[in-house]
Amino acid sequence: MNYQTKLKVCGLTQLHQIHELISMNTDFLGFIFYEKSPRYVLRHLSLEDILTINHQGKVGVFVNDNVNKIVEIAEKANLNFIQLHGDEDENFISELRKKLNPTIGIIKVIRIDSESALSMKGKSIDRFFSSPRSIQNDISYILFDTDSKAFGGTGKQFDWNILNELRIPLPYFLSGGISEENLNDITILKQKPFAIDINSKFEIEAGIKDLDRIKNFKMI
Repeated sequence: MNYQTKLKVCGLTQLHQIHELISMNTDFLGFIFYEKSPRYVLRHLSLEDILTINHQGKVGVFVNDNVNKIVEIAEKANLNFIQLHGDEDENFISELRKKLNPTIGIIKVIRIDSESALSMKGKSIDRFFSSPRSIQNDISYILFDTDSKAFGGTGKQFDWNILNELRIPLPYFLSGGISEENLNDITILKQKPFAIDINSKFEIEAGIKDLDRIKNFKMI
């Protein structure tokens, strides 16, 4: 892995694995707060458990949730970033930004499918928001992922060539089926990702990570 590209491991549920990932200098730790996800973190860990994790890259993943609930969880778990993985619009993001601790960053997920591939050609990512400037004012990062009804964790890769047809105004995370087999495909991207986000391709089962495989992946 390029030493300049940061790594996020998402869908964490096991405290001992989290501490091992920290010892491996993993940049971002993803905790899913979406109850329908098989990696829903509160089935395994309490907010107090997450609070005790000493790390500056704790990311809470939410899907079409309530603003006040997100703010409350962020405070109780001492999250560093909020990842919005649903259909949250610019008004929702603006309200969240106002209520959220200003030190907490927001990551907005853009889900890409075959329809998006056709309609996104040559257009700024701002097309997803009716207020063109809001995305840059309220959001720290964009995350591109493969679209699915499950809101992530599909293990499927979208066509990364699409990103070369976009004007991307912010640093971005790249997600969706990333593994050892396709890591080198990142070289096709004109604007390289700030970070890559791995999840289901590096699991023994949902929420249980293959730490040896992640360690080897970091060494590529």
